[in-house]
Amino acid sequence: MAGKQGASLDRQKFFADPILVTTIVVLIAFLTLFILYPLAILLVDSFVTDKGFTLDVFRRIMGMHNFRTAITNTLRVGFLVGILSALIGLLFAYVEVYVKLRTAFMGGLFKVVSMLPVVSPPFVLSLSMIMLFGKAGIITRFLLHIYDNNVYGFWGIAIVQTMTFFPVCYMMMRGLLKNIDPSLEEAARDMGASRWKVFTTVTLPLVLPGLGNAFLVTFIESIADFANPMIIGGSYDTLATTIYLQITGAYDKEGASAMAVVLLCITLIMFIAQKYWLEAKSTATLSGKASRQRMLITDRSVTVPLTILCSLMALFVIMMYICVPFGALFKTWGYDFHLTTKWFNQVFVRYKGLKAFKDSFMLSLIASPITALLSMIISYLVVKRNFKTKGFIEAVSMLAMAVPGTVLGIGYIRGFSAGVFRTGFLKSLYGTGAILVIVFIVRSLPTGTRSGISALRQIDKSIEESAYDMGADSFKVFMTVTLPLIKDSFLSGLVTAFVRSITAISAIILLVTPQFLLITVQINEFAEKGSYGIACAFATILIAITYASVLLMNLVIKFFGTSRTITES
Repeated sequence: MAGKQGASLDRQKFFADPILVTTIVVLIAFLTLFILYPLAILLVDSFVTDKGFTLDVFRRIMGMHNFRTAITNTLRVGFLVGILSALIGLLFAYVEVYVKLRTAFMGGLFKVVSMLPVVSPPFVLSLSMIMLFGKAGIITRFLLHIYDNNVYGFWGIAIVQTMTFFPVCYMMMRGLLKNIDPSLEEAARDMGASRWKVFTTVTLPLVLPGLGNAFLVTFIESIADFANPMIIGGSYDTLATTIYLQITGAYDKEGASAMAVVLLCITLIMFIAQKYWLEAKSTATLSGKASRQRMLITDRSVTVPLTILCSLMALFVIMMYICVPFGALFKTWGYDFHLTTKWFNQVFVRYKGLKAFKDSFMLSLIASPITALLSMIISYLVVKRNFKTKGFIEAVSMLAMAVPGTVLGIGYIRGFSAGVFRTGFLKSLYGTGAILVIVFIVRSLPTGTRSGISALRQIDKSIEESAYDMGADSFKVFMTVTLPLIKDSFLSGLVTAFVRSITAISAIILLVTPQFLLITVQINEFAEKGSYGIACAFATILIAITYASVLLMNLVIKFFGTSRTITES
């Protein structure tokens, strides 16, 4: 009886806060309209035709040789990239956490490598790979005198994606390794076990679930990647590129929708395995924060080969990125290496570069604060409030992480150009800047939400409860108590959303209209034409913008972020 009265009291208190109720309703409407609805339309397109419910569309695409080949190709690349990225990420993380580096330069080098893929467009390494190892590549043609090297295809995609995604695994594994109690490994060492024996029998079993987690995250990223296979894939089709060509080349919207559903099913299965199985195992397996400082490995037989290996790989990645600005400064890549600024001049004079940067910058600038605020609101509701639809809001906001950009783009085309909303405001969104802003928000929402949830779980409930006891409503508490305490996460989410938005390609390439010129679409277009000088000039300026944004964020957090006394208490 007392339990029923308590539940009734909580319900009354909940509905007595109109701002909270309105926020929840608006959030549910937003998530339903812009995440669930486009995916539902894809399913309807795939299963429902003029004949009613049928599997004919799936039978037709399964009968296509190029589609069956694309599935095989996608899975092959995904598994190889996932395995290589997880292992390289583990190697880098192990060296940073366990090995005593001789100079601070090494640690700085690894941090730069982990940051570069975050602040650059997703296909920069494809450009570099072609310019270094292609038929006119500096290394293949001018150093090795190989004139017919084919960098396109399976190995080209696999190498580029591995170099692009392994830093994600490195950052994941670094956190896991830091959380292992050193006494577990030192006990094995005291019993006479070698370094290799300790690693294989103690360290590796503890991080194995995390390693599997890193593999699945990278696998999802790899099979959902559109830009790299489009530029360096050649005739090696993947699901993402096949879907794009099906809708832009064959004008087969139903077939493209069915293909998108197949790709979505693969990523969803992997996402569910990563989210609900391996993440739970990772949490249960690790022993928490280290009880004391770890004794770093100083044995030269271990430190020297590992440091050399990591340094060579890091320098290779940095060389790939340095190649991009040089590609924009050489007169004709592969033939005339005289320095020139003509490509930068053409970007702004001939190819409307100023409009491209202005459009990309403005749309990303609009999307980023909305994304950051929405992420913090969702995090607050999930962690601090208790209501029936909480699970729905958390699950759907995270679902966008598992939806490949190409799939989402087709969902928006089908949903807002010819879906249920044939008239009215939602119909009018299609082809406007607003739809691009919404896509940017949806794509960046899961990252900000995860960051916010982690930050909020560290705040003691009593801090907010005292504000409620003094008569403040949910809005007042969120704005004056909660948000100031998590402003580091908010600022981080703000810049992450900006960087992800301005470097996005797969989700918006099908939605962008001639009214808007976006940098990434321009880079992709010129790279496909083989105009590498122009593509590199666009990419160089874009990297400079995004890198400057991250540096600005770090500066803002340093001076205006939460004080250490708050975060550590």
